[in-house]
Amino acid sequence: MNGSGNESLAEFAARHGLTQSAARPSLRKYVQELWQRRTFIWNFATAKTASTYSGSQLGQLWQVLTPLLNAGVYYLIFGVLVGTSKGIHNYTAFLITGVFVFTFTQRSLTAGAKAIGGNLSLIRALHFPRASLVFANVLMELQQLLISMVVLVVIVLLTGEMPTLTWLLIPPLLMLQLLFNVGISLAIARLGAFVRDIQQLLPFITRTWLYFSGVFFLIPQMAAKFDHKGYPWVGKILEANPGAVYIELMRSCLIGDVSKFPINHGLLWTYAVLWAVVAFIGGFWYFYRAEERYGRG
Repeated sequence: MNGSGNESLAEFAARHGLTQSAARPSLRKYVQELWQRRTFIWNFATAKTASTYSGSQLGQLWQVLTPLLNAGVYYLIFGVLVGTSKGIHNYTAFLITGVFVFTFTQRSLTAGAKAIGGNLSLIRALHFPRASLVFANVLMELQQLLISMVVLVVIVLLTGEMPTLTWLLIPPLLMLQLLFNVGISLAIARLGAFVRDIQQLLPFITRTWLYFSGVFFLIPQMAAKFDHKGYPWVGKILEANPGAVYIELMRSCLIGDVSKFPINHGLLWTYAVLWAVVAFIGGFWYFYRAEERYGRG
């Protein structure tokens, strides 16, 4: 486009200081932009939390009622009919803890899958780090979990448990699970942005994951059964499953030993840290690499 006619439009724009409006910034700048918008992320999450159940008469009570009702159904099916409660101390608190903790991850994944597709008008109208939407969605689920945790503590106390020093480990455990949830939500957000069918498949994926995460049964007890059958590797997979790791650690903090089967708490904490770090770094990098493509088309 110059005198010789050989200069491309992109070269001409670059020579005059023009840059692509949706260009992906450097990783360092991207992280800085996210930090600068931390207030927006928190306020956006709070607003979404307030509006989620605004159309129902019970309002935000459904944040707690939904997992409690699910726990009631699971208790009837697995605790009473199937009999998985045998040999487990305080099965009521055991089950509700599992449901609440897994619901945090499950809902974070579901919200992440819709983070881009559900906010296209905002993405196309304003320039901001798209990861902000995913962070806001997971923080919204964290806010709902914190409300549920208050109810869970009341249930634990009413079922005969007493506060111990292990309760002090709950905040760092929730922080690790938060990092893990953000990481996998960022990864699923990128998939959901370009493969919309993932939103239809996700309920089946998370439901299957739930059944393998020890929500209704004790992982060490199930691992021992597979060990006796000559399949110890199955038990190892169940124990390393991140869904089960955060559940087992939360139960250990709130209830303590729930059965005669020993639990390797040191190994569980190692898994919890590794899953959080790997998921967060990997998910963030995977999402960031497609930053300039979100909202197109």
